[in-house]
Amino acid sequence: MADSSNTSPISGRVHLSQEGQIAIITLDNPPVNSSNDAVRRGILAALNRIDTQQSRAVVLMGKGPNLMAGADLRELEHEPTEPTLPQVTAALSAFPLPVIAVISGHTLGGGLELALACDSRIATPTALLGLPEVTVGVIPGAGGTQRLPRVVGLPLALDMIVSGKPMTALDAHKIGLVDELLRSSEGDGSDTESFEQVLAYANRYQGGKQPLAERDVPPADEQALNAQVDKLLARARGLPAAPVAAKIVMKAPTLSFSAAIAEERAQFLALRGSESAQALRYLFFAEREKPFEPTQPVKAAPVSRISVVGAGTMGSGIALCALKAGYSVDLLELNDQALEAGVARITQALDEGVKRQRLTQAQRDDALSRLNPTQQLPEVAGTDLVIEAIVEELAIKRSLFADLAQWVSEGTLLASNTSYLDIEQIAEGIPHPERVLGLHFFSPADRMPLMEIVRCNATSEQTLSTAARVAHQLKKRAIVVANSWGFVGNRLYAAYRRQCEFMLEEGASPEHIDAALEAYGFAMGPFKVADMSGLDIAWKMRQQTADTRHLRRYVGIPDLLCEAGRFGRKTGRGYYRYDEATQPTSDPEVAQLVERYREEHAITPNAFSTQEIQQRAELALINEALLLLEEGVCQRPADIDIALVNGYGFPRWRGGPLFIARQMSDRQLESALDTLADVSGKGHQRTHRQAF
Repeated sequence: MADSSNTSPISGRVHLSQEGQIAIITLDNPPVNSSNDAVRRGILAALNRIDTQQSRAVVLMGKGPNLMAGADLRELEHEPTEPTLPQVTAALSAFPLPVIAVISGHTLGGGLELALACDSRIATPTALLGLPEVTVGVIPGAGGTQRLPRVVGLPLALDMIVSGKPMTALDAHKIGLVDELLRSSEGDGSDTESFEQVLAYANRYQGGKQPLAERDVPPADEQALNAQVDKLLARARGLPAAPVAAKIVMKAPTLSFSAAIAEERAQFLALRGSESAQALRYLFFAEREKPFEPTQPVKAAPVSRISVVGAGTMGSGIALCALKAGYSVDLLELNDQALEAGVARITQALDEGVKRQRLTQAQRDDALSRLNPTQQLPEVAGTDLVIEAIVEELAIKRSLFADLAQWVSEGTLLASNTSYLDIEQIAEGIPHPERVLGLHFFSPADRMPLMEIVRCNATSEQTLSTAARVAHQLKKRAIVVANSWGFVGNRLYAAYRRQCEFMLEEGASPEHIDAALEAYGFAMGPFKVADMSGLDIAWKMRQQTADTRHLRRYVGIPDLLCEAGRFGRKTGRGYYRYDEATQPTSDPEVAQLVERYREEHAITPNAFSTQEIQQRAELALINEALLLLEEGVCQRPADIDIALVNGYGFPRWRGGPLFIARQMSDRQLESALDTLADVSGKGHQRTHRQAF
C-alpha cells in the first residue's frame, strides 16, 4: 500500500489509514493473511475508529499478495473465540459507509466471505476466489452459503460451494461477483499503481450501501437444481460436508437471511470437530510440509532441461508434465513409430488443454517449442536430469543406464521410473552413484499428483533436494522413500488387493467387495481396478515368483481368469464383462469359476457383511503401513497417508490408514491386528510397531 503519514496499527495485524475521504483498512497477517483472533479484533477496532463524518467510503484490502487466504485451520482444533468471523461480516454489512473489498491473490473461504459482506468488490486480474470449506470438512460459516446465491444465483453458488473449486477473477467479473477488474499490472493490489486504481474507484463510487443480506435470491428451476445437486454430490466422492453445504445453500430462497445464517453457523460448528474434518485438516498440513529436509546445508542443483527416455504412455505423460512445468524436454525413443505416437499424445493433450481453456494457444505453442523428440542418445549429453520410462526389464534398464553414463556429465541426475525393480541393480557400476535415484510417477503422469522419490544407498542429499524441487515445479505431492520392493504405494496396494483376494476365496463376490469399498470411499473397487490395469500384468509378476509361492497363502482365482483369456477391459472380460462403452456388468461365468475353485479347495463360503469387508481391507492397509515404518522404508508416518490418498483413490476424508490407527486405543489396535493375522493365514507378516 502507498505510504501514508496517518497510518495506525490496530492490534499489530490490521492497519487503518486515511487517504482524503477514503478510509483504508489493511490486513497484515503474513504469510497469507489468514483469519485469526488478532485479525478479526483488528477489523472491528478499525471500523470503530473510522470518522464517518470525514469519510465517504472504506476500502478493505490486504498487504502482500492476498486479501485473505482463508481461516487459520489450526483454530478449528479449539472452541471458537469472539469476535467470530460472522460477527465481523455482520459489522462490515451494517457499517454506515459503503465498504469496498479489494480481492487479490488467493481470496478464499473466510476471505471471500469478508468480501461478500462488503458493498462492492473489485479485483486484480490474477486473483483466485472460492469457498473451498468442504475440502477441509466444514461449510462456509460466516454467511457465504447465503450471500453468494444472492449475487450469482443458486446454480453458480452450488457449483462453487459444493465442489469447493475456486474461480478466476476474470470469470468472477463475468458473473457479477466482482464489480470491476483493476487494470493489469505486476502488482497485487497494494503496489503503488494498483493502489491508485483502488483509490480512484473508491472516490468515484456512487453505489451506497448494498448489503447482499437484503437482496432476494434470483429464481431458479427447482428440478434442475436438484439434478445439479445430485451431480455435484456424485463428484464430491463422499466428502461428508458436501451434502450439508448443498442443503444449506438450497435454503437461501425459503428462509430469512437471519434464520439461514443461524442454521449455517450451527452446521459449521457441528462439522468442525468431526473425524472427517480432523482427517482433512491433518492431510492439509501434511501435504504442505517439505518432502525432504537435508541433515546438512545443501543447495538444490539447477534443472532447466529434462530428458525422458521412452515415449510410451508413461514416458510421454512425464514429458508432458515437464513441458507444462516450463522445462525444456528431450523425448528419446529408438523406435520411430513409438516416438511419433508419443509426440502425437503430447500434442493431443496440449490441444485438449486449449479446447478446455486450461491453456492458451500461446502456452500450447510454447510448450511444443521446448520439446525435442529424438532417436539419438548423444543428444541428451547436456541435460540436467534423465528419467527412464522404458519396459520393466532389469537387463534392458541396466544397459540403458550404462549407455547414459557414457554420454551425460557426472553432475546429471539419473532417475528410474520403475515400479518394482531394484534401482541399485539397475544402476550397478555407474560412476557417481550419488546422482542415481528413483522418480516413480503414477499413470496418467501428467494428472496423478503423487510422486515417489526413491533414495538409494549412495543417493546424496543434494540429489534428493534437487528432486524435491523438481517435484514441486511439476506440482506433485512427493514423498521420499527407501529403495525396496514396491516402494510405499505399490506395496500398500498389494497388501490391500491380497486381502480382497482372500475374502473372494472365502466367500465374498467381486461385486460385493467392490461395492463395499466404493461405499467406504475408494474411487473404484479393487477388482474393477484390476480389470482396468490388465490382469495379465500381475499374472506375469506372479509367475516370476512362483518358486516362493509355497511360503504364503496363495489365491489361484486370478490365474484361472487369465488362463481363460480374461485379461480385463482390454479383452472385454475380466472379473466383469464389458460392453463397448467399457461399462462393467456381472458375468455368471466368473461366479461359476469361483464356485468351482472353492469346491476343489474344500472351502465352505462365508457370508460377509459390507462392514466386515471394509474392516479387513482397512486393517490390511494399517498393518502394512506400520511394517513400512518398522522397516524404515518411510520415515514420516504422514507420507504413507499422502501416498494412498494421492495415488490410490483412498478417501481423503478418512485421512489414511495411520490417521485411522491413531484414533484407536492400543488395545483395540492390537486386538484388530491379531484378528487380521488369524484370518490371513500362512505367510502373513504382522507388525510389531506400536509407536508412530
